[in-house]
Amino acid sequence: MSVRKVLAVAAAAVALAGSQLLTGSASAAGGAQGQIDSYLAAHPGEKRLAADKATMPGGTVTFAASGTAAISCSSGHLCIQDGNGKRYDYYYCGYYDFYGIGDGYFNNSQTNGTVARFYNENGTERWSSRAPQSGTASWTPVWHIRPC
Repeated sequence: MSVRKVLAVAAAAVALAGSQLLTGSASAAGGAQGQIDSYLAAHPGEKRLAADKATMPGGTVTFAASGTAAISCSSGHLCIQDGNGKRYDYYYCGYYDFYGIGDGYFNNSQTNGTVARFYNENGTERWSSRAPQSGTASWTPVWHIRPC
């Protein structure tokens, strides 16, 4: 993992720990509450959509408990769950920064043949997925995503 991503993850962890201490959360729902509060504080242009869901560039992000094996995904979407249980749902084409970490899952439920691309820190393509396809992936080395 690069130094920049380690620092970004460490800063997020510190913010998350502070939020969880303030909310006194021990439950998964409380943990999601602290995570979404930290996310919205770090991304002032984004909006809360539900107790555990917010907007993000290209779609939505849901803060959930980790451990879910397969993830569902609406038709026409690219869905990702990282190692922390955070779920990303992309439904707009574009090139987006990605902050997921750890091992997790993806479900490319876009139109048949649509290629989602995953990039390294320097912008070189790491791997791609042609819809329909789902599987596991290591998200720590992925820095950018082009859903379609």
